[in-house]
Amino acid sequence: MIPPPVSPETPSPADSAGLPELTERQEKILALIVQEYIRNPQPVGSKSLVEDFGLGFSSATVRNEMGVLEQNGLIYAPHTSAGRVPTKQGYRYFVHRLLNDVKLSSSERRGITVAFEKAPTDLEEWMRTAVIALSRTAQTAALVTLPRAPESHFKHLELIATHGRLVLMVLVLRGGSVHQQILTLAEPVQQDVLSRTAQVLNLLCNALTAEQVRAKTRAHSDPLTHEVGELVADAMVQANQQTARDVYRYGLSEMLPSFNDDEAQQALRVLEERGALDTLLTETLSPDQPDVRVVVAGEGRWEELSHLSMVLGRYGTPESRGALGVLGSTRMRYGRAISAVRYVANLMSGLLDDVFRES
Repeated sequence: MIPPPVSPETPSPADSAGLPELTERQEKILALIVQEYIRNPQPVGSKSLVEDFGLGFSSATVRNEMGVLEQNGLIYAPHTSAGRVPTKQGYRYFVHRLLNDVKLSSSERRGITVAFEKAPTDLEEWMRTAVIALSRTAQTAALVTLPRAPESHFKHLELIATHGRLVLMVLVLRGGSVHQQILTLAEPVQQDVLSRTAQVLNLLCNALTAEQVRAKTRAHSDPLTHEVGELVADAMVQANQQTARDVYRYGLSEMLPSFNDDEAQQALRVLEERGALDTLLTETLSPDQPDVRVVVAGEGRWEELSHLSMVLGRYGTPESRGALGVLGSTRMRYGRAISAVRYVANLMSGLLDDVFRES
């Protein structure tokens, strides 16, 4: 018997959008088909379900219910096999409505905690420890991004004359990120004037957000201060929209042999081209998203992930947040992956919180 499902996360309305309504018996049969196919990727037949799980109803009843599930696009019969396998929609229904809560064992939790305790007190070492722990626990590829501030705050500016109207801007933001950009000013400006302008901006804009910088410099009487302030604010807005460039990855090479060709090609493309991945990681950092988010076969939004699934979460403090998660086949062990992401995220959040309290 399957225990009543307890969702490990609160699905958003978008997660369940477009899913059909099933009876309790149909849900039970779908859950068993998905679980069996994840365990052993072979078509699941009605006879094996009745014999292996003591369902209390006949194979004919199971076949009838399978027919309903197939009509709803949740399972299908490959080739001429009598068994059924889940569709992408079937995996989504399972994850968003039927998935039982899965807890890591105490020894697994302790092993992850000990790995962090042994790691040097260094952010990069924590990233490596986290991504290895995630990959090995969820048994699929994992990734972690460096934490960053939810919104950029001005710290320091330097302006360096290069040639004609071109000026090198070196902008340092709170948290230590550095942005270099060539600016094209309205007219050539001498270095001493640029240095004075940078000094004025450093005094005016310390700790301000992009829009605060814009408002502060627009009110200034000096046209150059106004012009550079607008460019600084634009650069800060761009920094806000970028996810962390450094993504720590682990486990893909070990998982590729278990992927089919479509899955392997997509996994490599997603990690190399980074377009969909960066957008998903940026979305994950938003407080509007659940703490742990499951994206099954792209959820109909991401063709680049149509053969893969991701479990994503965020960690950190109000001052600095990062994303972490796992990437794998739609046959991944979702409950285990969710628990691993949540546990590692909580550990990372505690470590960062300690760092900010001490500083």
